[in-house]
Amino acid sequence: MSGTRTDLYEIRMALSYLRRRMDEEATFSLFARGLPRSRGFLVAAGLADCLSFLEDFAFTDAELAYLDRVTGLDVTPLANLRFTGSVRAIAEGRVVFAGEPLLEVTAPLAEAQLVETALLNLVTHQTSIAAKAARCRIAAAGREVVDFAARRTHGPDAAMAAARASAIAGFTATSYVVAADRYGLTPTGTMAHSYVQAFPDECAAFEAFAADFPSSAVFLVDTYDSLTGVDRAIATAKLLPSPRPIGVRLDSGDLLVLSREARRRLDLAGLRDSRVIVSGGLDEHAIARLVASGAPIDVFGVGTRMGVSSDAPALDSAYKLVDIGGRPTMKLSTGKVGLPGRKQVFRAADRPADVLSTHDEPVPDGHAPLLDVVMRHGRRTGPARTEAELVREAGNRFDDDLAWLPAHARDIVDPTPVRVRVSDRLHALTEDVRRSLTAQPI
Repeated sequence: MSGTRTDLYEIRMALSYLRRRMDEEATFSLFARGLPRSRGFLVAAGLADCLSFLEDFAFTDAELAYLDRVTGLDVTPLANLRFTGSVRAIAEGRVVFAGEPLLEVTAPLAEAQLVETALLNLVTHQTSIAAKAARCRIAAAGREVVDFAARRTHGPDAAMAAARASAIAGFTATSYVVAADRYGLTPTGTMAHSYVQAFPDECAAFEAFAADFPSSAVFLVDTYDSLTGVDRAIATAKLLPSPRPIGVRLDSGDLLVLSREARRRLDLAGLRDSRVIVSGGLDEHAIARLVASGAPIDVFGVGTRMGVSSDAPALDSAYKLVDIGGRPTMKLSTGKVGLPGRKQVFRAADRPADVLSTHDEPVPDGHAPLLDVVMRHGRRTGPARTEAELVREAGNRFDDDLAWLPAHARDIVDPTPVRVRVSDRLHALTEDVRRSLTAQPI
């Protein structure tokens, strides 16, 4: 894995540490300072990619030559550098809140510093997408939601991440075939408007599609006129050699009015098992309005707005040094004050509140710790799992946490996050460290 997947200042700092033999064990904590106004929770995601990055971290000869050529730095100390540290993290799929460490990295100072950019990139992006997808699932109120985001995400890697994160949040399928293959997801998709346009008329297009794919005949009906398209889909269904449920997909127009009329016509034709699928600019707010209005929709296809988390495309995330050589430390910058020391998060199954504590505090009665060791000496702990198993396990964790999450945090409009209480011991440590830092001589 490329060691240059970082910002230049990380390399400068690491070289300075190495030159001065500052090889103390350091702990950095990665967390969201706050939640976007529209979010009542986040969903932890991206950890698997972080661990893969750390296991493979190295600078190639070509990268070292490049750095030597363009920066003039003596990069010799980076030649054999690998990540040898440990990681404690909240498992993917868990619901998390502001201030709670999604992961903590403990390693020799230069190693822990160099990986900052990549870890922030991976965790921040995937956690943002997973939270957006989770809100779409909540809004759908039990109806299926599928990922249509690949063509509008910010590059192929982002499309993979969107498919994976949305699967963790409970989307039932993805249109992105490579992601379905890699993560063990259900691929979904039928036709585009271009397919219909390629034939002399809509009837010919539908009949050809039904003949070629009789077991998955979902017709995109809005190329010319949506309700006429529904009628033609019904006529095509009657030509199938044996009765099969079909689907009609609406991708434009007033989806409430059109879905109601499509459902009525399908039912009158005796196609009560057929499904109404909608897409086109959907997000959790549009889905919630349709559901609240009683729209007879079976499946929501969600693309752009989920795939880029359009209303909150980034988190105010941070990766901050909290301990160096056993000495707790913190940042005191205005608006960016952190909490010192390695940490733990405790959660109770029977109450909607978390406790943020120092890492070595006793577990409070009725609580369980969320951060577990997931890497030691630069290698993952626990049994090996396939990509599909990791996604499935994360999805199960999210299902459990969604059931735990109170309604006020799940609200689509003006959600209120769960309260995170700072333990007495962590509060006292914070005040002690603050005093020691402000008492430093000028």
